[in-house]
Formats: sequence, C-alpha cells, structure tokens
Amino acid sequence: MRLILLGPPGAGKGTQATRLVEKFGIPQLSTGEMLRAAVKAGTPIGQRAKAVMESGSLVSDDIVVGIVADRIEEPDAKGGFILDGFPRTIAQAEALDAMLARKGMKLDAAIELQVDSNRLVDRILRRAEQAMAAGQPVRKDDDPEVFKTRLETYRRDTAAVTPYYRDRGVLHGVDGMAPIGEVSASIDGILAAYA
Repeated sequence: MRLILLGPPGAGKGTQATRLVEKFGIPQLSTGEMLRAAVKAGTPIGQRAKAVMESGSLVSDDIVVGIVADRIEEPDAKGGFILDGFPRTIAQAEALDAMLARKGMKLDAAIELQVDSNRLVDRILRRAEQAMAAGQPVRKDDDPEVFKTRLETYRRDTAAVTPYYRDRGVLHGVDGMAPIGEVSASIDGILAAYA
C-alpha cells in the first residue's frame, strides 16, 4: 500500500501515520529523515544533498525525489510506504508520479485530513497547554505565531497538491476535526478497498 497523507500542520497526519505503520507494517517516510540518512550513509544522492545543504541552499526536488526513490527500494518498503509532508508542491507531485511510474508503481491513495483552520489553531493551543501541564516540553511549532506562519505557508504552497490528486482520482477526504478514533475508522474504510 502506497499512501500520501495530506493536510495542514496540526491536522493529525503524524498520529494517523503512526497507527498505519503499525497496522500495515509499512514505513512512514519523512523526507527530512531520509535526507539526513542519505548524507550520513554517503550515498551518491546523499553526497549531492550534502553539498547543497552545506552551501546553505534548499535541496532541489530532483534530489528529494531521488532520495525517496532510493528509500522505497529498501526491504521494509517493499510492501508499501506512507509519505507525510511530501510532496509539498505540484512539481514534486509530478516528479514523484514520474519516478513511481519508472519503477512500475503508482500511489494507491492520497488521504487529506480536512480541518477548520480556526479550530485547528485552538487545537494547537490546547496541545501546548496540555504539554506544559504535564511538565513536557512544548513543541516549537506549537507556538501560535509560528503555527499561523506554517499554516499560511501550507495554504500558499502545499494546498495546491490536493486538486492534483483529486484530478487523478486517488484523493480521499476525511474529517480531521473528528475524534482520533473516528478519523482512524474513516481512513480504514477508505483503505479497505486497497488491502
């Protein structure tokens, strides 16, 4: 099963990805973690990424897609994978589709956790308050102003990916504001067709 989880920051993608990893035994792929691992391993694409990062530039889409391409060849991804936080742009989505096609693969589903932006900010504030009350560190991205900036960046750059997958017939919307168990049940219902 090859999946993408879409939705703004705080929508619950990480929570659902963790559950799906356990349920299907497939890895959640984080482009940031994969970049760091490729650099550390000294792979050819990792060496290219290291040179770009050391220059202070952003890593190009072709390098990121190359790292995803290498990662999905590893044994734990043979049965599928979950992409969370990638693709972030239509160019990345097109490059991902082209790379998968070259490998004789395609995405099974793109699941969008649909949320109300105003209620989402309240959710993040509650999460920060709960962490403080429990004596846990508050995530840097749970600061309301930081979060609002991340949300605006999502709206500007990444929200365009949703219609891209809708046009390809693989997009499924789920109410991300529902309780976690209901969100999980909705996702399970969608994925039952692919299992």
